[in-house]
Amino acid sequence: MAEALIGGAVHINTSADSVTGAMACITLHDEKSNFDVIPPLNFGDLDITTDELILDEVDIHIQANLEDDLVKEALKTGVDLRQYSRQVETELQQIEQASIKDYIKESQNIASLHNQITACDSILERMEGMLSSFQSDLSSISSEIQTLQQQSVSMNMRLKNRQAVRSQLSQLVDELVVPSTMISVILDSPVTEQEFLEQLHELNNKINFAKELSFRETLACSDIQDIVDRLKIKAVTKIREFILQKIYSFRKPMTNYQIPQNTLLKYRFFYQFLLANERTVAKEIRDEYVDTMSKIYLSYFKSYSGRLLKVQYEDVADKDDLMGVEDTAKKGFFSKPSLKSRNTIFTLGQRGAILSPAELEGPILIPHAAQRGDSRYPYETLFRSQHYALLDNGCREFLFLSDFFMVAGNSALDLFNSIMGKTLSIFLKNLSTYLSDCYDSIAVFLCIHIILRFRAIVAKRNIPALDKYLEAVLELLWPRFELILEMNIQSIRNTDPQKLGVLDTRPHYITRRYAEFSSAIVSINQTFPNERTNTLLGQLQIEVENFVLKMAAEFPSRRDQLIFLINNYDMMLSVLMERAADDSKEVESFQQLLLARTQEFIEEILSPPFGGMIAFVKESEALMEKGQLDKLKNDEARITQLVRGFSGTWKQSVEALSQDVMRSFTNFKNGTSIIQGALTQLIQYYHGFHKVLSQPTFRSLAVRSELINLHHLMVEVKKHKPNF
Repeated sequence: MAEALIGGAVHINTSADSVTGAMACITLHDEKSNFDVIPPLNFGDLDITTDELILDEVDIHIQANLEDDLVKEALKTGVDLRQYSRQVETELQQIEQASIKDYIKESQNIASLHNQITACDSILERMEGMLSSFQSDLSSISSEIQTLQQQSVSMNMRLKNRQAVRSQLSQLVDELVVPSTMISVILDSPVTEQEFLEQLHELNNKINFAKELSFRETLACSDIQDIVDRLKIKAVTKIREFILQKIYSFRKPMTNYQIPQNTLLKYRFFYQFLLANERTVAKEIRDEYVDTMSKIYLSYFKSYSGRLLKVQYEDVADKDDLMGVEDTAKKGFFSKPSLKSRNTIFTLGQRGAILSPAELEGPILIPHAAQRGDSRYPYETLFRSQHYALLDNGCREFLFLSDFFMVAGNSALDLFNSIMGKTLSIFLKNLSTYLSDCYDSIAVFLCIHIILRFRAIVAKRNIPALDKYLEAVLELLWPRFELILEMNIQSIRNTDPQKLGVLDTRPHYITRRYAEFSSAIVSINQTFPNERTNTLLGQLQIEVENFVLKMAAEFPSRRDQLIFLINNYDMMLSVLMERAADDSKEVESFQQLLLARTQEFIEEILSPPFGGMIAFVKESEALMEKGQLDKLKNDEARITQLVRGFSGTWKQSVEALSQDVMRSFTNFKNGTSIIQGALTQLIQYYHGFHKVLSQPTFRSLAVRSELINLHHLMVEVKKHKPNF
């Protein structure tokens, strides 16, 4: 039974081999269409009943079949396996026969499919041939493309090489060729034509190129050298004539030389061309320009300076016009008349306006116009006009030289000095001559500050040409200013109060001179402070303070001395505060002096009418601090006299005091301030008197009831304060 099952299984597994036989039968069926009987099949080696089967493998198959669920079920039910095996084999044969019949039935379709597959194989074979041919064609095209690429790279390299050679050769040829246009323009056109300037640039390039080629020993250079040299000579000749003509035009009278200078700047390349190609001619033109402009500037400024001095004030300070000199001082028979008022020498007035930007850089003076109008000016105005003309022309000349002659640094300064040197020397000589006999310290100080501001202007313009000259001017002005100031200091130091005429408590003219002069110098010096100036002003102030004290000592009474001191200190302080800053040393010093003398004067004027009460208050306050007030216990009569005397006369005394103060001081405001201070001090003393009498020692005095109420006194005192 088991063997039958195994045989059936083998038949199932080998049914695929039967398909091959069936395919063969299908082929035979095409040839014999009436074939109906199927011959018996010979399975040959497929017969599993042969004894050649390896027993080991049979055991494995038996064991595997016993594991099958169907076999296990058959064994359990007791089925006859042999019969069951034959039944299965019979069923398999039937299935096999049915399958063969199905294949035979579909033999035509299978044959058609076979033909189609054969046709497809032939088509695919042709396509394979075509693709193989196409692949070989692509291979050949790729090699051709690679060849073309190599050829392209090679051609590109040759093209670049030829272009590089062409650019250099074309440039060389262009530079070597001298066009006819250049020749005709250089020979025939005026130098002022724009076309001439353009062709001159081209000619200059060709000359430089020819020089470069000659260094390389290029043979082609000799072909153009002759014609280039001839054109250069012609151009140099025409340019020389043109520039010299412009320079000679400077020499014509009344010529504004700035116009031809501007024309030369327009053609500055002409000199550059000469300097590069014909240095001898360039030097000739430069020397001619230097000689011409040097004479023009010297003549112009010499004439201008001389005419300016004709419109100066006729009345100028001399060596006797000093701060400490008496107004009525007598002079010798042959001495020239002095100024009408020496005070004007020390007063700034409107002279300081010369330092304002509008005046400092304003138009210069026209001497002949001033003479026609009979106008006169102080020296600093003439000095400003002269030096502003110098500054303006000097800056313009330096810029022209730097631009046209292409110089810079020390070379530019040397060229400028060769032109302006004589003019600057004349200026310094004239200034030195004037200063040797100048005693107008304010004029000299204004000139110093004019130069300081002009130096700032040229620094802002970045023009160093006039720096040395301006420094030389300051070196002349500063010593002279210091000398004049020291002479004034010495004049005050040597002043004899007894020789100054009648004594007067009003401000002295010497202190007024000092106040005007000091305020002028301080106000001018604020912009450019100078320590040497401050030192000299400090010495002058000390001498003036000493002079005021010496003059005050001439008065017999201390009251008149204080009035004189207060009037002078107040006058000097007022003048200083008009021009100088409130925090200046001079202002602070005189404020302290005025305050100290005012306080002393208040004590002085309160002493006659109220001296007894003031002395009692001071004495009592001193004893109160020591706790010894009882020493005054027996002064009842004195206290009674003081109380009744004050109550009866204080109004008349205050009125007289106010009138006396207002008569004594020239400054109404100052007098009012002194009266207010005196009345305030009086109230403080009377308040102290009240305080002393309120002590236990004097509390029992009957006269205390006669004391004036302090508030009432203050109300009444206010009525006596003068109002503006």
